[in-house]
Amino acid sequence: MEKFTDYQRHIEKAIDWVWNMLPNLILAIILLVVGWWIVKVINRLVRRFFEKKDYDPTLESFLQSFISIGLKVLLFVLVVTQLGVKTSSLIALLGAAGLAIGLALQGSLSNFAGGVLILLFKPFKVGDWISAQGVDGAVKEITIFNTKLTTFGNQIAIIPNGQLSNGNVVNYNAEPIRRENYIVGISYNSNIKTAKDILLEICEADDRILKDPAPEVYVDSLADSSVNLTLRFWAPNEVFWPARFNVIESSKLRFDEAGIEIPFPQRVVHDAASD
Repeated sequence: MEKFTDYQRHIEKAIDWVWNMLPNLILAIILLVVGWWIVKVINRLVRRFFEKKDYDPTLESFLQSFISIGLKVLLFVLVVTQLGVKTSSLIALLGAAGLAIGLALQGSLSNFAGGVLILLFKPFKVGDWISAQGVDGAVKEITIFNTKLTTFGNQIAIIPNGQLSNGNVVNYNAEPIRRENYIVGISYNSNIKTAKDILLEICEADDRILKDPAPEVYVDSLADSSVNLTLRFWAPNEVFWPARFNVIESSKLRFDEAGIEIPFPQRVVHDAASD
């Protein structure tokens, strides 16, 4: 009988606690729903603000990501406080949780620090074509934890900022013009001077290729089956690839017209029975 009375007393206390907490719980749910909607509206307004202003796209994407996460953390604090958790206790709890999370997520903190370094020193910006961590692509977005690249095949590559800030990065758009070293092999029976003149004529006829610095052609090496020529030319970044593709195609067509052979690997098979 005494045990039953104890159980009944605990149940009554639990019911009283639920009734006392119910108003705060309802308000917390309302605060969460309304606050989440307000966060989305603010993020939308921030995005529109940056679209109207001529700011650095790198700074825009980083700040948008930072503001979004900051607002969500603030909303979480407000909801927990509404449930009756004291601010001092919440701060102590967040401090302890922050320490534990910091130890568990050292990589994420490193990525955040890497994002800040990228923002400050600007080794690349949105729109640049870079090569990093074995991936080549155009920088699509820089967030507080990672950077998104659009590859040649239109895939999205996501690289942590910590690796980008500490690793090697090649930025192909850091300079306005770019040089190409195009190597083509001709047979030993072909006329070297004629081949060099053809390559220079192709560059001269292409308006996308800069005339200063002037294109140059050298005998790069005497290989086993070919004389390798190296054509060096400069072109602006925005037309570099069309110019390069034109040089490759035009050199093959012009060499065929001039009777200049581009050798290819051949394998000679001997019949042992005939020896």
